[in-house]
Amino acid sequence: MYPTILALHNIVRWLALILGILAVVRSLIAWRQRQAWNVADRRWGVFFSSAMDLQLLLGLLLYFFFSPLTRSALQDFGAAMGNPGLRFFALEHALYMVLAVVFAHLGGVFVRRTGDEMIRHRTATLWYGLAVLLLLLGMPWNRPFFPGL
Repeated sequence: MYPTILALHNIVRWLALILGILAVVRSLIAWRQRQAWNVADRRWGVFFSSAMDLQLLLGLLLYFFFSPLTRSALQDFGAAMGNPGLRFFALEHALYMVLAVVFAHLGGVFVRRTGDEMIRHRTATLWYGLAVLLLLLGMPWNRPFFPGL
């Protein structure tokens, strides 16, 4: 089960990153060109947030149930903090990614709460951009695209 969930988690990370970049670029261009907010703009944010939710679910399954890395780290958290590899997955990666999910959702909430279309695009650019930045900071870049290959 662990290899399957890890493979899905690794693949969905790229989907989430691509959707996040597309949402940011779309909102930035629309903001700069002073375009009206439309259904497609909302959908890009929903797609990004949904991919982030799926990624969070897979990550939580790995973190608490399947990953031998986090299982080892959670047995002796103090010792894990002294090991950079374990610390990354036990603390840093988890923190960055949870914050990225929160920021993606905050972007969607704040966009819905404002009536001004330019502020909607600016808000989407800011919050989705912060979420993408956290994704980039917390992503394990040394992991292969398809694990096991």
